Amino acid sequence: MDADFNDAGKPDLLAHEQTYHGFSVLLRWCMLGLATAISTLTLWFATPAGFLGALVIGVVVFAVGYMILVHREEKQPLNLWTEGR
Repeated sequence: MDADFNDAGKPDLLAHEQTYHGFSVLLRWCMLGLATAISTLTLWFATPAGFLGALVIGVVVFAVGYMILVHREEKQPLNLWTEGR
């Protein structure tokens, strides 16, 4: 492999990276939505926590999940060879 590999001149590769990044972010949002919905509905209907308890836990699950799953990935640069990636 060439030591000074640069993908700036390859628009197909950049388009593929952008599509993959978009799909990855979409998948993370879907995972976060499912985790929030499942935990909230389970607590609301299957435990004595009730609506308010389930709502509080749902907000906490969403906030923690957003910080862990989505926030970091949205800030990543698309170029894989950038410092800090």
